[in-house]
Amino acid sequence: MITGSVDVTADDPIGAAATVTEQVRAMDGRIDSRTEQPGTDDRTPRAVLSVRVPADKTDAFITGLGGIGTVTEVSTNRDDVTMQWEDLDARIRALQASVDRLRALIAGATNTADLIAAEEALSSRQGELDSLTAQKRSLDDQVALSTLTITLTADEKKAPGDPDNFWDGIVAGWNSLVDWLRDAVVFAGKAVPWLGFLAVLGGVLWVIVRLVRGRGKGAPPAAAKTTGTQQNPKKEKSGADGTGDDQTEQP
Repeated sequence: MITGSVDVTADDPIGAAATVTEQVRAMDGRIDSRTEQPGTDDRTPRAVLSVRVPADKTDAFITGLGGIGTVTEVSTNRDDVTMQWEDLDARIRALQASVDRLRALIAGATNTADLIAAEEALSSRQGELDSLTAQKRSLDDQVALSTLTITLTADEKKAPGDPDNFWDGIVAGWNSLVDWLRDAVVFAGKAVPWLGFLAVLGGVLWVIVRLVRGRGKGAPPAAAKTTGTQQNPKKEKSGADGTGDDQTEQP
């Protein structure tokens, strides 16, 4: 069983995909899937195909892809499924023999109970046989036909939409500037609600800080209270005796 992938660059990937399709059908293969992406000013054209080709013609088919473009990468894998195929074949033969015996029992059943039991067993065996037969048929298809994923892209140097002269360069630059300005306007529009939210949050924080500082300034220091109530002990004693240092005796 052969599977793999091939990357090809071509001037016209969409046209090259049509050529690949014709080559596959000419080899009695088939196309399982096909995806095409036409080129625009912002992206290069691209096509991806999943193809099935006869296993014995795989190498010749891959070599022929060089005629429609430049093959940049090839990756193939060959799996030996002989043991899996032989196991399925043996199980199918055994189930087929069991089915044949049950059909013979049904044909020769003499009572209803034996007939019902044989029919139930036959239904179960037949279901298993059909499932294994489908698996073997799928495996045979995978062995007979290789599965390849072919990716066709345009050469970046020749991609459509790229400027190739001075005037085209000016136009491309202007379009790039307009796109940047458009993106900048969209970004600014998205940023306005956030700026408003941050402004409100900053105002709330400023008010909280002002309130905390105001409470700290309004409280009188403990040292100031002690100093304001303290008096000179010498003056209190002098006032109590009724005399002072500046008094003189009268004759």
